[in-house]
Amino acid sequence: MAVTPPAKRIWWNEPIEKVELYWIFIALLWGLFMFFFMIAWHFIGQQNLSTETYRIDPAAYQAKVETFAEGNTVREEDGVPVVRPQSGNDVYLLGRLWQWWPILELERGRSYRFHLSSIDWQHGFSLQPTNINIQVHPGYEHILTLTPTETGEFGIICNEYCGIGHHQMTGRIYVVERPQGAAPAAAGR
Repeated sequence: MAVTPPAKRIWWNEPIEKVELYWIFIALLWGLFMFFFMIAWHFIGQQNLSTETYRIDPAAYQAKVETFAEGNTVREEDGVPVVRPQSGNDVYLLGRLWQWWPILELERGRSYRFHLSSIDWQHGFSLQPTNINIQVHPGYEHILTLTPTETGEFGIICNEYCGIGHHQMTGRIYVVERPQGAAPAAAGR
């Protein structure tokens, strides 16, 4: 029971007030503006990543990542290889319970093609403190181009619940300056 019941019981037969029509019209215009501006912001805002996605066998992807790590490892941290690829080359990251593997060391100002995939569950690739967030699915290889603009240590966290060790699923990317006197490596695949 309402405290003050309406005079007429069938509310949808009541006429709409003029002020309510104005607000409905304003909300409709705002919704349309936001919809089209999302599309425009993809191109003028330079915030959204354009990615390529391909189907891949998880075991084949794991083999690609292991080959990449073996050929470019410079040291280890806590048993995880730290990989420094040549500037402009492809970079491979593997999501698995419960880590992002391997650790990457990249040069500031150089573009890299990132390949991301999972071999077991859906994971989230969230690069902190930047605003990069991608859902990574097993059986799909996600490819995006990134150019680090700041040096430092960047954390990768999984933001898609992936099981009991989800809170420990992290990874790292180091961005360093190109060594003095070093010529930039040729871009290649």
